[in-house]
Amino acid sequence: MKHSRQREAILEYLQQTTSHPTADMVYLHVRKVIPNISLGTVYRNLNQLVGQGEVLRLSCGDDCDRFDGTVSPHYHFRCTQCHEVSDLVTDPLEHINLIAGAGFGGRIDGHSVYFYGICPDCLANEKECKIRLTNG
Repeated sequence: MKHSRQREAILEYLQQTTSHPTADMVYLHVRKVIPNISLGTVYRNLNQLVGQGEVLRLSCGDDCDRFDGTVSPHYHFRCTQCHEVSDLVTDPLEHINLIAGAGFGGRIDGHSVYFYGICPDCLANEKECKIRLTNG
């Protein structure tokens, strides 16, 4: 694929952030570096980067894909309150492939796992609100 300043800027941003941004968020950030970039160009380049395996597309169930510049195997956590997506630091769960493959006649080559719940910030805010309500 031909070198593209826009694609390089998008990839660089995704590799430097841990926020798992949407395409719109990528667009807003890259516009600071390349003011004349269009949203369509961002979408096209994100699709190319995903196709080349340089970026991950995360579909977290909120009708809005997010993108991750870390392509090595890892897991994600999505907060059900603030909807932020973060990396979940844990040992690889490779045994899931064996468990899933036990009753399956085919071959399991990998897996994708999303964890859902309440993030530490939302949990702390929830506890703080309960304390305030209790203390009146």
